Amino acid sequence: MKTIKKTLAVAALTGAALLSASANAFFGSNDDEMKLGYLVKQPEEPWFQTEWSFAEKAGKKYGFEVIKMAVPDGEKTLNAIDTLAASGAKGFVICTPDPKLGPAIMAKAKSYDLKVVTVDDQFLNAKGQPMKSVPLVMMAASQIGYRQGQELYKEMTKRGWDAKNSAVMAITADELDTARRRVDGSIKALKEAGFPAGQIYRVPTKTNDIPGALDAANSLLVQYPMVKHWLVVGMNDNTVLGGIRATEGQGFDAANVIGIGINGVDAVTELAKTKPTGFYGSLLPSPDVHGFKSIESLYKWVKDGVEPKKFVEVTDVVLITRDNYKDELAKKGL
Repeated sequence: MKTIKKTLAVAALTGAALLSASANAFFGSNDDEMKLGYLVKQPEEPWFQTEWSFAEKAGKKYGFEVIKMAVPDGEKTLNAIDTLAASGAKGFVICTPDPKLGPAIMAKAKSYDLKVVTVDDQFLNAKGQPMKSVPLVMMAASQIGYRQGQELYKEMTKRGWDAKNSAVMAITADELDTARRRVDGSIKALKEAGFPAGQIYRVPTKTNDIPGALDAANSLLVQYPMVKHWLVVGMNDNTVLGGIRATEGQGFDAANVIGIGINGVDAVTELAKTKPTGFYGSLLPSPDVHGFKSIESLYKWVKDGVEPKKFVEVTDVVLITRDNYKDELAKKGL
C-alpha cells in the first residue's frame, strides 16, 4: 500500500510539473516578450516537427516566444485561437486541417486583433475559392510538379524505355488546387520532353492516400493491359505509392515502373526497403524554409508593421532516392 501511495504521489507531482510547464509555455514569465503561435494539423509528422523547430530558431534570433499547438480539426483550431488570445499572443502561423475553415479562422482572429499567416495550405472562402488576401507561404506547386515530370522522363530515358509501349498514370485530385497544379505541371514537363500526349492517362482518386490511389490505379490498369512500362504521377508520396502498389498487384516488376512522389517524409519506409520497388524517389521540399520564413514575416508584421507578401512560393526541392535519402533527410533535420 505504501508503494502504491508513493507511486500516486510521484504521478501527482509529475502531473503538476507538466501543468506548470504548459502554463509557462502559454503565459510565460516575461510579459514584455512577444508571443506568436504556430499551429499545425499533424504535429506527429516529421514535416511539421521540423517547421516548429525552425520557427523556434526564428524566435531565438528575433527574441519572441513560439507557442506550438496541434489543431487536427476545426473545433480544436478555433479553441486554439481563443487560447492564443488569452496568452497575449499577437498573431499566429497556421497549417489548417481544412482549407474551408479559412473564413471561420479569420473571423475569430479578427475578433481578437490577431494577425494570420498561412503555411503549406491556402484558405478557401465559402465558394471554394482561394482567399488571396491572407499571406501564404507554400511550395511552388506547378514548378515542383514540373520537376517531377522532368525527373520521371530522365529516369525513363536512362532505362532505355520505348515510349511506344509506355504510359503515364496520373492520379489526380483536381478539386484541390495544389494537387491539380502539381499534376498539371508534371504532365506539362513530360509533354515538353516529347512523351506522347495520347499515352498520358488521368484517373481521379477519392482520397489522397494509399488506399484511395490504389483503387484509382487498379481501375486504370485494367483498361490498358498492353502497356509494358508505367510512369506514376501523383500530388504526394502516398498517391504515388498507391499507384505503385496497384502495379505490383497486377504483376509488374519494379524495373518496369517508375514512380516519383512529392514530400519525402512519407517515402522513407519505401526507400529503406532492401529490395527496390517501382517507387524510385521523392521530391523533398523545405520544411525548414517554411517554418522560418512564415513566422519571420509574421514577426516583422507585428513588430514593424511590414505586411508580408500575399504569396511566397518556395521552390527548393531535392530528389531523394535509395542512394541519398538518409543524408538529405538529415540535412533538413528529418
